[in-house]
Amino acid sequence: MSALLNLRNVWVEYGDKIVLEGLSLDIAAGSFVSVIGPSGAGKSSLLRMILGQEAPTRGTILLDGEPLTPECGPDRGVVFQRYSVFPHLSVLHNTLFGLECERAPFTARLFGARRRAAISEAEEMLAAVGLGDSLHLHPAEMSGGMQQRLAIAQALIKRPRILLLDEPFGALDPGIRADMHALITRLWSDYSLTVIMVTHDIREAFSLGTRVLTLDKRRHDPHAPHRFGAVVAYDLQLTKRSPAHTTTDDSNGITIDINDNN
Repeated sequence: MSALLNLRNVWVEYGDKIVLEGLSLDIAAGSFVSVIGPSGAGKSSLLRMILGQEAPTRGTILLDGEPLTPECGPDRGVVFQRYSVFPHLSVLHNTLFGLECERAPFTARLFGARRRAAISEAEEMLAAVGLGDSLHLHPAEMSGGMQQRLAIAQALIKRPRILLLDEPFGALDPGIRADMHALITRLWSDYSLTVIMVTHDIREAFSLGTRVLTLDKRRHDPHAPHRFGAVVAYDLQLTKRSPAHTTTDDSNGITIDINDNN
């Protein structure tokens, strides 16, 4: 797999507080990268930079070899832990809204054949996330799992290449969470996505990811704790095969190649 994203010596600083320092990564197209680490280690800052919500203080981020501009583009979709859905719109119109904004940027409203085509696309996407029979419900009538399915449909309707997940399943019950894991794995494959997911759940990180990154501070100064940022402490490549000289977790058939970025 070729590198889709390249981060080169990326620093994130807020005033005199350093959050990330000297981060360098290559993220392959089609990979599922789980990002873990303690609170304050810069996991969400990393997602915001890739999304385009903010720019690094120093360093560069490349998408397909071109500098990533600090603006949210249609090639990147995002799903947050809190359901980012419009409470006054139905399931269908929540999903349709992104297409209307893209294709009619001045009015956010499509008409005639263009609207019918967009509705068909929205219905197809909602069927893909398991909401094909819930088109006319409003968010207040839906469970948390259904609302998160809707948020995923919103993120995918414009066919992004990269899907960013910020603790997307943290508020869900265990049974619903397992269903969402199966859903996101299927969508990752069906839509040829590159997924970058922040999670605090270690089991989730390893069960879903093809790669697990641990962000953490390697340097500490008790007199100035804010002056050192997080780095990639561990970079674990996971595969489904078990070649010689690797460590395999027999409970799930995952092979782990460990790169300790010390």
